[in-house]
Amino acid sequence: MEICEGQGWRLVVDASRTPYTALIGGDGWACELTGAELLALQQASRRLTAQHVALAGTLMAEEAIDIELELPIGDPGSDAGGSLWLGLRGDRGGWSLQLVLTPEPGSRGIEGGWNPAASGAFAAALERLRPAGRGGGDQDC
Repeated sequence: MEICEGQGWRLVVDASRTPYTALIGGDGWACELTGAELLALQQASRRLTAQHVALAGTLMAEEAIDIELELPIGDPGSDAGGSLWLGLRGDRGGWSLQLVLTPEPGSRGIEGGWNPAASGAFAAALERLRPAGRGGGDQDC
């Protein structure tokens, strides 16, 4: 089990817990994620932060940017798995993340977010995790 946390964010991964192998949280909220949901969150975070890095140098000081991405969860081509939406909002100097999990039928939904001070640290911790569902054992965040 790996516990990573900082001011305004938390990420706990325990591959031995099923079906919810991860816990994420922000100021005043927390929820558990399945391995597939964690993988979608990792992929979305990686893609959005890379897009921000690519665009940040082109933004003027007073310009803001909104980037969003929705990924399916579960089997490709199946509507049964739900989806994860992640949005990045900010400027060239900083950004915040917002999350919406639209669940599979009969499961829970999630809405949450991280403030600008916590978003970068949370995204970095996600980046350091081995891809969800691979390797087993402790994660390194």
